[in-house]
This record gives sequence, C-alpha cells and structure tokens, in this order.
Amino acid sequence: QVQLVESGGGLVQPGGSLRLSCVTSGSIFSIAAMGWYRQAPGKQRELVAGITSGGTTNYADSGKGRFTISRDNARNTVYLQMNSLKPEDTAVYYCRALSASGLYWGQGTQVTVSS
Repeated sequence: QVQLVESGGGLVQPGGSLRLSCVTSGSIFSIAAMGWYRQAPGKQRELVAGITSGGTTNYADSGKGRFTISRDNARNTVYLQMNSLKPEDTAVYYCRALSASGLYWGQGTQVTVSS
C-alpha cells in the first residue's frame, strides 16, 4: 500500500519561506515521478512543480525562480522549497506520485501567507 504524507505547511508572512516535505511509503518512490500541486479555495487544483525519477524538474510559471523541488531517493522524500512567498500562494499543497502501479495523492498541507 502506497501512502504519501506531507508536512511543513503553516502560516508565514509575505516574503517568507517554507519547506514542504512528502514522505512516501511503499516501494515506488525511486521509480515514480513526483509532483507538488496546490488548491486554493474556489479554484481548481494546479501543478506547482514536478520532478521525474531521473531528477528532471518542471515548474509552473507562478513558482519559477521562487520554488525549488528536489527529491531524496534514500529517504523516499520529495521537497518543495518555497521562497519569497506571496499571499496568492495560499492554498492546500498536495504531493502526488505517479508510477506504473498507479497515481497516488497525499492528504495535503495548508500554506497560508499573510501578514
């Protein structure tokens, strides 16, 4: 059974930073493409950043230059470093794993950017 558990969300002031973590149980992590998505109230879930099993990354325009996705295969963990946060980054952030065995989502972690 595959489980994804996010952590690291919270309340931060504009301009601040947060690092989200997503730990994946099961045996798929090393071969899975991982991604961070977010969903703000009243909006659709959207891609924030993705990273392939080989380490190739991609970012939504909203996070380019501010967000960095990385993975540690030894720890079955994917990270999202978020800098220069803006109020519009406020959302629930979800981790996603895509492998040959299926598509998996975490439960989400709330990020609130407010003064």
